Amino acid sequence: MSKKIKIIVAEDNRNLCQILQDYIQRDDSFELVGVAYNGLEAWELILKNDPDLVIMDLVMPNLDGLEVLERINSRTSVPRPKTIMLTAFGHETLTHQAMVMGVDYFILKPFDLEILGKRIKTLTQDVEISNISLPQTCSALAPAGKGVNISVEVTSMMHQLGIPAHVKGYQYIRDAILMVIEDVSLLGAVTKELYPAIAKKYNTAPSRVERGIRHAIELAWERGHMETLKRIFGYSMNIERQKPTNSEFIALLADKLRVMSKVG
Repeated sequence: MSKKIKIIVAEDNRNLCQILQDYIQRDDSFELVGVAYNGLEAWELILKNDPDLVIMDLVMPNLDGLEVLERINSRTSVPRPKTIMLTAFGHETLTHQAMVMGVDYFILKPFDLEILGKRIKTLTQDVEISNISLPQTCSALAPAGKGVNISVEVTSMMHQLGIPAHVKGYQYIRDAILMVIEDVSLLGAVTKELYPAIAKKYNTAPSRVERGIRHAIELAWERGHMETLKRIFGYSMNIERQKPTNSEFIALLADKLRVMSKVG
Protein backbone atom coordinates (compact mmCIF):
# COMPACT_ATOMS: atom_id res chain seq x y z
CA MET A 1 0.00 0.00 0.00
CA SER A 2 1.40 3.38 -0.98
CA LYS A 3 2.02 5.82 1.82
CA LYS A 4 -0.36 8.73 2.02
CA ILE A 5 0.59 12.07 0.45
CA LYS A 6 1.13 14.56 3.27
CA ILE A 7 -0.41 17.89 2.25
CA ILE A 8 -0.45 21.40 3.73
CA VAL A 9 -3.01 23.96 2.56
CA ALA A 10 -2.26 27.68 2.88
CA GLU A 11 -5.07 30.01 1.77
CA ASP A 12 -6.36 33.19 3.44
CA ASN A 13 -9.86 32.76 1.99
CA ARG A 14 -11.38 30.63 4.73
CA ASN A 15 -14.30 29.40 2.61
CA LEU A 16 -11.96 28.14 -0.12
CA CYS A 17 -9.67 26.71 2.54
CA GLN A 18 -12.58 24.70 3.96
CA ILE A 19 -13.51 23.44 0.49
CA LEU A 20 -9.91 22.29 -0.08
CA GLN A 21 -9.75 20.73 3.38
CA ASP A 22 -12.99 18.76 2.86
CA TYR A 23 -11.86 17.53 -0.56
CA ILE A 24 -8.42 16.38 0.62
CA GLN A 25 -9.88 14.58 3.66
CA ARG A 26 -12.30 12.64 1.44
CA ASP A 27 -9.45 11.03 -0.53
CA ASP A 28 -7.84 8.04 1.17
CA SER A 29 -4.54 8.60 -0.61
CA PHE A 30 -4.14 12.10 0.90
CA GLU A 31 -3.33 13.14 4.46
CA LEU A 32 -3.97 16.75 5.46
CA VAL A 33 -1.23 17.59 7.97
CA GLY A 34 -1.86 21.31 8.32
CA VAL A 35 -4.03 24.29 7.34
CA ALA A 36 -2.68 27.84 7.32
CA TYR A 37 -4.41 31.17 6.73
CA ASN A 38 -1.25 33.18 6.11
CA GLY A 39 2.27 32.64 4.82
CA LEU A 40 3.95 32.65 8.22
CA GLU A 41 1.66 29.92 9.53
CA ALA A 42 2.33 27.98 6.32
CA TRP A 43 6.10 28.18 6.82
CA GLU A 44 5.83 27.04 10.45
CA LEU A 45 3.68 24.07 9.39
CA ILE A 46 6.18 23.15 6.66
CA LEU A 47 9.04 23.15 9.18
CA LYS A 48 7.02 21.06 11.63
CA ASN A 49 5.50 18.48 9.26
CA ASP A 50 7.86 18.11 6.25
CA PRO A 51 4.94 17.68 3.81
CA ASP A 52 5.13 15.99 0.42
CA LEU A 53 3.14 18.79 -1.17
CA VAL A 54 2.05 22.34 -0.34
CA ILE A 55 -1.01 23.99 -1.89
CA MET A 56 -0.79 27.72 -1.29
CA ASP A 57 -2.19 31.01 -2.48
CA LEU A 58 0.20 33.33 -4.28
CA VAL A 59 -1.03 36.37 -2.32
CA MET A 60 -1.28 35.89 1.47
CA PRO A 61 -0.83 38.01 4.61
CA ASN A 62 2.46 38.12 6.56
CA LEU A 63 4.45 36.15 3.98
CA ASP A 64 3.24 35.81 0.41
CA GLY A 65 3.63 32.68 -1.67
CA LEU A 66 6.91 33.89 -3.16
CA GLU A 67 8.47 34.41 0.27
CA VAL A 68 7.36 30.96 1.41
CA LEU A 69 8.83 29.50 -1.82
CA GLU A 70 12.10 31.32 -1.13
CA ARG A 71 12.30 29.79 2.33
CA ILE A 72 11.45 26.33 0.98
CA ASN A 73 14.26 26.66 -1.58
CA SER A 74 16.75 27.75 1.09
CA ARG A 75 16.37 24.46 2.99
CA THR A 76 18.86 21.87 1.83
CA SER A 77 18.69 19.40 4.72
CA VAL A 78 15.32 17.88 3.76
CA PRO A 79 13.61 16.97 0.46
CA ARG A 80 11.79 19.90 -1.12
CA PRO A 81 8.00 19.51 -1.10
CA LYS A 82 6.14 19.84 -4.37
CA THR A 83 4.28 23.13 -4.61
CA ILE A 84 0.97 23.97 -6.25
CA MET A 85 0.30 27.70 -6.39
CA LEU A 86 -3.23 29.10 -6.48
CA THR A 87 -3.28 32.28 -8.52
CA ALA A 88 -5.70 34.79 -10.01
CA PHE A 89 -5.66 36.92 -13.13
CA GLY A 90 -3.91 40.23 -12.56
CA HIS A 91 -0.96 38.52 -10.85
CA GLU A 92 1.02 37.72 -14.01
CA THR A 93 4.28 39.31 -12.78
CA LEU A 94 4.17 37.41 -9.48
CA THR A 95 3.23 34.21 -11.31
CA HIS A 96 6.28 34.58 -13.56
CA GLN A 97 8.52 35.10 -10.50
CA ALA A 98 7.08 31.96 -8.89
CA MET A 99 7.76 29.98 -12.07
CA VAL A 100 11.39 31.12 -12.05
CA MET A 101 11.64 30.05 -8.40
CA GLY A 102 10.57 26.52 -9.29
CA VAL A 103 6.90 26.23 -8.40
CA ASP A 104 5.68 22.88 -9.72
CA TYR A 105 2.22 23.85 -10.94
CA PHE A 106 -0.18 26.78 -11.08
CA ILE A 107 -3.94 26.47 -10.73
CA LEU A 108 -6.02 29.43 -11.72
CA LYS A 109 -8.96 30.45 -9.54
CA PRO A 110 -11.68 29.32 -9.93
CA PHE A 111 -10.66 25.71 -10.43
CA ASP A 112 -12.04 22.20 -10.52
CA LEU A 113 -11.24 20.05 -7.49
CA GLU A 114 -11.00 16.90 -9.62
CA ILE A 115 -8.26 18.55 -11.71
CA LEU A 116 -6.47 19.55 -8.50
CA GLY A 117 -6.63 15.94 -7.29
CA LYS A 118 -5.10 14.67 -10.55
CA ARG A 119 -2.34 17.30 -10.33
CA ILE A 120 -1.47 16.29 -6.77
CA LYS A 121 -1.12 12.66 -7.83
CA THR A 122 0.92 13.35 -10.96
CA LEU A 123 3.27 15.65 -9.07
CA THR A 124 3.92 13.21 -6.25
CA GLN A 125 6.42 10.44 -6.86
CA ASP A 126 4.85 8.08 -4.31
CA VAL A 127 1.54 7.73 -6.16
CA GLU A 128 1.76 6.15 -9.60
CA ILE A 129 -1.49 6.79 -11.46
CA SER A 130 0.00 6.64 -14.96
CA ASN A 131 3.22 6.54 -16.91
CA ILE A 132 3.09 10.21 -17.95
CA SER A 133 6.10 12.35 -17.15
CA LEU A 134 5.72 14.82 -14.29
CA PRO A 135 5.39 18.47 -15.31
CA GLN A 136 7.85 20.83 -13.61
CA THR A 137 6.00 24.05 -14.38
CA CYS A 138 2.74 24.94 -16.04
CA SER A 139 4.60 25.80 -19.23
CA ALA A 140 5.99 22.27 -19.40
CA LEU A 141 2.58 20.64 -19.75
CA ALA A 142 2.25 18.43 -22.77
CA PRO A 143 0.15 19.63 -25.71
CA ALA A 144 -2.76 17.64 -27.03
CA GLY A 145 -2.11 14.00 -27.76
CA LYS A 146 -2.54 10.49 -26.35
CA GLY A 147 -5.33 9.57 -28.76
CA VAL A 148 -7.76 12.31 -27.66
CA ASN A 149 -9.15 14.48 -30.45
CA ILE A 150 -9.02 17.81 -28.66
CA SER A 151 -10.94 19.70 -31.37
CA VAL A 152 -13.83 17.28 -31.02
CA GLU A 153 -13.71 17.45 -27.22
CA VAL A 154 -13.75 21.28 -27.27
CA THR A 155 -16.81 21.25 -29.52
CA SER A 156 -18.53 18.67 -27.32
CA MET A 157 -17.87 20.62 -24.13
CA MET A 158 -19.14 23.88 -25.63
CA HIS A 159 -22.27 22.08 -26.80
CA GLN A 160 -22.80 20.76 -23.27
CA LEU A 161 -22.44 24.30 -21.92
CA GLY A 162 -25.23 25.49 -24.22
CA ILE A 163 -23.23 27.95 -26.32
CA PRO A 164 -24.99 28.30 -29.70
CA ALA A 165 -22.69 27.47 -32.64
CA HIS A 166 -24.01 30.38 -34.70
CA VAL A 167 -22.78 33.17 -32.40
CA LYS A 168 -19.36 34.63 -33.20
CA GLY A 169 -18.11 34.07 -29.68
CA TYR A 170 -18.47 30.30 -30.13
CA GLN A 171 -15.67 30.16 -32.68
CA TYR A 172 -13.57 32.71 -30.77
CA ILE A 173 -13.78 30.63 -27.58
CA ARG A 174 -13.03 27.41 -29.45
CA ASP A 175 -9.91 28.90 -31.03
CA ALA A 176 -8.82 30.49 -27.74
CA ILE A 177 -9.05 27.16 -25.88
CA LEU A 178 -7.07 25.31 -28.56
CA MET A 179 -4.40 28.04 -28.59
CA VAL A 180 -4.04 28.00 -24.79
CA ILE A 181 -3.76 24.19 -24.76
CA GLU A 182 -0.81 24.52 -27.16
CA ASP A 183 0.76 27.50 -25.36
CA VAL A 184 -0.36 28.07 -21.76
CA SER A 185 1.71 31.28 -21.52
CA LEU A 186 -1.01 33.01 -23.58
CA LEU A 187 -3.08 33.14 -20.39
CA GLY A 188 -0.67 35.80 -19.15
CA ALA A 189 -1.22 37.87 -22.29
CA VAL A 190 -4.90 37.54 -23.12
CA THR A 191 -5.47 41.11 -24.27
CA LYS A 192 -2.00 41.62 -25.75
CA GLU A 193 -1.59 38.36 -27.68
CA LEU A 194 -4.57 35.99 -27.53
CA TYR A 195 -7.37 38.36 -28.62
CA PRO A 196 -5.24 40.01 -31.35
CA ALA A 197 -4.28 36.57 -32.78
CA ILE A 198 -7.93 35.52 -32.99
CA ALA A 199 -8.94 38.93 -34.37
CA LYS A 200 -6.36 38.63 -37.12
CA LYS A 201 -7.69 35.21 -38.15
CA TYR A 202 -11.25 36.52 -38.45
CA ASN A 203 -10.32 39.96 -39.79
CA THR A 204 -11.90 41.81 -36.88
CA ALA A 205 -10.87 43.89 -33.87
CA PRO A 206 -9.55 42.42 -30.57
CA SER A 207 -12.27 44.36 -28.70
CA ARG A 208 -14.91 42.55 -30.78
CA VAL A 209 -13.32 39.20 -29.94
CA GLU A 210 -13.49 40.08 -26.25
CA ARG A 211 -17.16 41.16 -26.52
CA GLY A 212 -18.06 38.09 -28.58
CA ILE A 213 -16.60 35.75 -25.96
CA ARG A 214 -18.34 37.63 -23.15
CA HIS A 215 -21.68 37.39 -25.00
CA ALA A 216 -21.26 33.63 -25.55
CA ILE A 217 -20.50 33.08 -21.84
CA GLU A 218 -23.58 35.10 -20.88
CA LEU A 219 -25.70 32.94 -23.19
CA ALA A 220 -24.31 29.80 -21.55
CA TRP A 221 -25.30 31.12 -18.12
CA GLU A 222 -28.77 32.16 -19.30
CA ARG A 223 -29.59 29.03 -21.30
CA GLY A 224 -27.26 26.35 -19.98
CA HIS A 225 -28.18 23.56 -17.58
CA MET A 226 -27.07 24.45 -14.06
CA GLU A 227 -26.00 20.88 -13.24
CA THR A 228 -23.80 20.77 -16.35
CA LEU A 229 -22.21 24.10 -15.42
CA LYS A 230 -21.56 22.82 -11.89
CA ARG A 231 -20.01 19.62 -13.22
CA ILE A 232 -17.69 21.44 -15.62
CA PHE A 233 -16.78 24.39 -13.41
CA GLY A 234 -16.42 22.44 -10.21
CA TYR A 235 -16.89 23.55 -6.64
CA SER A 236 -14.66 26.60 -6.28
CA MET A 237 -17.12 28.96 -7.99
CA ASN A 238 -20.64 29.82 -6.88
CA ILE A 239 -21.99 29.62 -10.40
CA GLU A 240 -25.51 30.73 -9.48
CA ARG A 241 -24.11 34.10 -8.42
CA GLN A 242 -20.88 34.49 -10.34
CA LYS A 243 -20.10 34.20 -14.05
CA PRO A 244 -16.42 33.58 -14.88
CA THR A 245 -14.43 36.23 -16.69
CA ASN A 246 -13.43 35.47 -20.28
CA SER A 247 -9.95 34.53 -19.12
CA GLU A 248 -11.16 32.28 -16.30
CA PHE A 249 -13.58 30.53 -18.65
CA ILE A 250 -10.90 29.85 -21.26
CA ALA A 251 -8.32 28.80 -18.66
CA LEU A 252 -10.56 26.32 -16.87
CA LEU A 253 -11.79 24.61 -20.04
CA ALA A 254 -8.26 24.49 -21.46
CA ASP A 255 -6.97 22.91 -18.25
CA LYS A 256 -9.74 20.29 -18.24
CA LEU A 257 -9.01 19.36 -21.85
CA ARG A 258 -5.26 19.31 -21.24
CA VAL A 259 -5.82 16.78 -18.45
CA MET A 260 -7.90 14.66 -20.85
CA SER A 261 -5.15 14.80 -23.46
CA LYS A 262 -2.61 13.51 -20.94
CA VAL A 263 -4.60 10.70 -19.33
CA GLY A 264 -6.89 9.76 -22.20
